[in-house]
Order: sequence, then C-alpha cells, then structure tokens
Amino acid sequence: MAMAFHPLAGSRVHRSPLLLAAAPSAHHRRRFSAIVATAAASASASATTEFDFRAYMGERAAAVNRALDAAVPAGEPPAALHEAMRYALLAGGKRVRPALCLAACGVAGGREAWAMPPAAAVEMVHTMSLVHDDLPCMDDDDLRRGKPTCHVVYGEPIAVLAGDALLSLAFRHMASVDSYPPDVDPDKHPARVVRAIGELARCIGSEGLVAGQVVDLEMTGSTEIVPLERLEYIHLHKTAALLEAPVVIGAIIGGGSDEQIERLRKYARSIGLLFQVVDDILDVTKSSEELGKTAGKDLASDKTTYPKLLGLEKSQEFAEKLLCDAREQLAEFDKEKAAPLLHLANYIAHRQN
Repeated sequence: MAMAFHPLAGSRVHRSPLLLAAAPSAHHRRRFSAIVATAAASASASATTEFDFRAYMGERAAAVNRALDAAVPAGEPPAALHEAMRYALLAGGKRVRPALCLAACGVAGGREAWAMPPAAAVEMVHTMSLVHDDLPCMDDDDLRRGKPTCHVVYGEPIAVLAGDALLSLAFRHMASVDSYPPDVDPDKHPARVVRAIGELARCIGSEGLVAGQVVDLEMTGSTEIVPLERLEYIHLHKTAALLEAPVVIGAIIGGGSDEQIERLRKYARSIGLLFQVVDDILDVTKSSEELGKTAGKDLASDKTTYPKLLGLEKSQEFAEKLLCDAREQLAEFDKEKAAPLLHLANYIAHRQN
C-alpha cells in the first residue's frame, strides 16, 4: 500500500492503489449497505453498554442549538438578513463539528463549557460554507438538510450576504470575553483564544477550505484524469480542514499540551478524509430522501470522487483504514475521556446520511 504526504496534513496517510472504475453496480451497492448496516449495529450495541452515543450527541446538539439561537439576532434590522442567517444556521444538522470541539476540550482536560463559544463559531463557519457552496455559481444545489437551500428561499444576494455575516459573527463570538464562562483561567485563557482564532482562520482560508474549493472547481468537468493525490488534496483542504479546526481548537481551549494537540490534529485529519470518502460512497448508494440533499449530484456534474477513481469496494477499504488510523491516535488518551471522540469516528464511518 502506497503512502502519501499531503500539503495540509504534513503527516502520512495510507492510500489504496489508484484504480479507474466504472459506476458502482447494484451488487456493490447492496454489499456496501450490508457492510455498513452490520458495522453500525455492532457500534450501536457497543455504545449501549459502554457509552450512550445517541444521548451524548442529542444533549450536545441541543446545547449547541441553544447557543446558536442566542447568538443570532431575531427580528432585528435588517430583518431579511438575520432571518436568512437563522434559517441556514438553525435548519437542523447533526452538529458533528461542535461535538468534536467539545469532546476535544474534554479529552485535553478542560470543561466542555469553555469550548462552547468556539464550537458555536465553527458551526457558523460550517453553515457559511454550505450556503456559499450551494449557490448556482458553485455547486448549484436546491436542497440542504432536507430543506430548500438559502438562496432558493431568500435569493442569491441575501444568501451571499448571510454567509458573509455568519463568518464575521463566528470570529466576533469566539473573541468576545462575554461568550465564555467565568471559571476560565484568567492568565492562560486569552492566549488560548488568540491561538484558537488563528487556527480557525488558517483552516478555512487560502491554506484550507477555500484552497480545496478552488481546486475542486478547477477539476469539475475537466477531461483530465484527476490523480488520487489531487483528489486527496481537495478533500484534505475542503472537507478535512473544517473537521480539523474544531478538534484542534477544542484541545487548545482545554489546555492540551502541544503533543496532545498534534495527536488530536492527526486524528481529525483522518476522520476528515474519512468523512469525504463515506460522503462519496453515500452519494452513489443512497436516495435524495435518505440523504436530505440531492443524491447523485457528483456523478451528474462529472466530479471526481473516490468511488469513481477506486471503485466502491476499494473506497470502503480505504474508509476502514482511515478509521483505524483515527482510533490509533486516541490510544494514548484516557479511555473514558476519549470515548466521545472514538464514537464520533465510528459514527462518521458508519453514518447513513
């Protein structure tokens, strides 16, 4: 198995050999669904006896939703802008990124409450990226989280501005002293917040999310055969960077050591790439109703995906390898504190939408 160094990662990620493959057959789709169903059932049974993942995610999602609801003005002028911001931000979603931030803070030794402001900020940034990604000039999608996309409801100009405003609000919310509980360390906390803000800015700018989006746009519809290294570059930047940010930020706010932070960074990069591999698989094996967004979009727009390059079966093997890599990075942490991150990795690998 080959080993590649990635510009964003700076760490080794195993990859399967490059294989050109046709669209997945019905047999492969059924086989993958069976594999996922078995793995999900096993993970669910384990979670029942060791860690109640469903309850954990439900509680964190509810807390994050309350924080987001309080952060965005309702009914204040300009009403159309704030309504669009709230529509996009509070339209549902699993809140995986905020949960990662809270969990990383806990595993690093901090209180989850310390990480709620950056967790909310990361979700604002994530929502901004979805609003902009759905625009006609980008991915041109009409469905997001089972609802009409922001530009369909409010028009393109307001959608663009709502995304811009969410990005600005994210940094304001994260930087505000009033966002944090009073028990943070008054000597260490300010420097941690500054470092965390820098981390978020790097992960979403021209070295991260935006870089991946640009290369993805350049490759869409191209007659050139996209090499696996280029595909991994796109997704380590476009997708993994926005999963890396909450994990690293949570660890920083929680007071983690540099060694702990870098181990958690490697964990995040593995689950970030895993998230995209699974997303590509689901795009060709699930319906729009099951996904809550348009299925088969990548195939229709001739995007390069992991199933397109590797085939469905090899893509699944690659996903399992990335899951193993993520678990390995958590081995040095306290098992009880690391349980949320472990189960979040399992969830990302075995999710159905």
